[in-house]
Amino acid sequence: MLFKKSLMYSPGKPLTFAVPIVALYSCLWLNSAPAAVQVTIGQNFSGSSDSSDPTETPADADGVVGPRHFVEFVNGAFAVYNKTNGAMVKKIADTKFWSNAGVVLATSDRIADPRIVYDPLSQRWFASMVDFDGNASDPSLESNDFLLAVSLTSDPTGGWKGFLFQADPDNGTFADFPTLGVDASAVYLSGDMYQGMNNPLGPSLWSFPKADLVSAPPTIANATWFGVMDYDVRGDVLQPANCFDGSVTGRILATTDIGNDSDPHSNFVTFAVLNGGAPGATLTPASLVATPPWVVPDNPYLGVPYFPVIQPDGTDTLVGNEARLSAKVYAVGGFLYAVNSTDVNGRVGIQWYRIRAADNSLVESGIISDPDLDLIFPSIAANQYGVVTIGFNASGAGTYVSCYAIVGQTVNGVTTFGTRLLLSASFQNYHDFSEEYGLADISRWGDYTTTSVDPNDQNRFWTIQMTASREPNDLWDIWVTQMTELITTPAVSLAIKRAGTNVMLSWPSGIANFQLQSATNLVTHPAWSNVTLPAVTNAGQVSVLVPAS
Repeated sequence: MLFKKSLMYSPGKPLTFAVPIVALYSCLWLNSAPAAVQVTIGQNFSGSSDSSDPTETPADADGVVGPRHFVEFVNGAFAVYNKTNGAMVKKIADTKFWSNAGVVLATSDRIADPRIVYDPLSQRWFASMVDFDGNASDPSLESNDFLLAVSLTSDPTGGWKGFLFQADPDNGTFADFPTLGVDASAVYLSGDMYQGMNNPLGPSLWSFPKADLVSAPPTIANATWFGVMDYDVRGDVLQPANCFDGSVTGRILATTDIGNDSDPHSNFVTFAVLNGGAPGATLTPASLVATPPWVVPDNPYLGVPYFPVIQPDGTDTLVGNEARLSAKVYAVGGFLYAVNSTDVNGRVGIQWYRIRAADNSLVESGIISDPDLDLIFPSIAANQYGVVTIGFNASGAGTYVSCYAIVGQTVNGVTTFGTRLLLSASFQNYHDFSEEYGLADISRWGDYTTTSVDPNDQNRFWTIQMTASREPNDLWDIWVTQMTELITTPAVSLAIKRAGTNVMLSWPSGIANFQLQSATNLVTHPAWSNVTLPAVTNAGQVSVLVPAS
């Protein structure tokens, strides 16, 4: 047990080992089970709801943390909160947000599917939505527009510049479920294209040089339109990776199939936008990433694959959608982090993935599930220290649909998650306006949640989800957004691995207050000295190669 103490540390203490190093080999098993990351819930408050307009369903719960604020962007509302105390600073309708940004919508137009990203590299916010004809019985038979906006400063309460442009300038097809990504070079916007709700055509993609958008004045004149592409080649529902450390550029990730039947499907499609920071960007060929399979069962009410979600009243009319990558893909340290949903013994589970961007290989994946709960609409984010956070909703026969998170850490190449954390509980079942009044057989939820990393403190994560409540006049059930800050403390461990005639010592790069030291013995008062051998930092780990004798 003497060596175990020398391998576990507290902040401010030296990282130590005893020499000769060969004496440690018999004790390596002591470090085989890393300590769990510690998590504290910080700010935790409710936001918007659909109490005044039941047509703003589902919420499409998107929101991210910035330097001083958390910005919530959901169907119907744009709201800004002070991240230190949760106080609301600003709240306007989503239509007002676009009007303020200079976008003119037709009186019959409605808007949906909000996305927002804070980019710490440019210190700007980026937001997107789509419009559609609110008077049409099937708006996807008509062309529609993308809406894209950039903040003029790092303050989201200040000015924004917006753009409205046809989603498909070639053939006028309809863009659904837009996705938004930002990295060091460009801003990326994708849609799932239709010509009638029963006629999906393929994914589309736009690329915008980021320097153009943050210039004065902002412009999209040098954007590249890649057209409507083939599902079989480019994948189903594209997610541009959000990367703020420069380790990944232009990377796009998608499933090969979101679960359009009830058969098992596997593999992701990935490709990259080249020269996205300039006019005339191009695409690399698509590659497959081998993954475990996912399955989406047929929904008894819809007749197509959609997850039915159990509630305490015994109903399963709440839907958890399918296996698309509904939440943002997050990239850090050269790895892509993604989540989707899959059937796990008749319940909805979460499948997570860590993909090495350099060679498109799946490094890790895993299942998070519960035999008594359906875990739906997951979102993921990770930091440079190997801490990974997944936010999601969960519902079951004994649990109203509520907000949860689970936090893990990658140590020595292995990601281990802790226990599930309840962030905010609902106290009733959820049946939306359409189901309650006989307009539909199901109730919609989601269509996504969002998890983000605080740009000022990488160990603080924020997640936005939804809980269920009741309209003030008791007319219908409503969704209410919930925003939660998760303060993490990474576990500190010194990984030791034989490397030929040497020993490789590694620890998380975020542990800035530690110094690797050595001693020739572990007597009561050993004499420690700093190790001056060169250290290499890679993928969130600092490594030192030490002779074994």
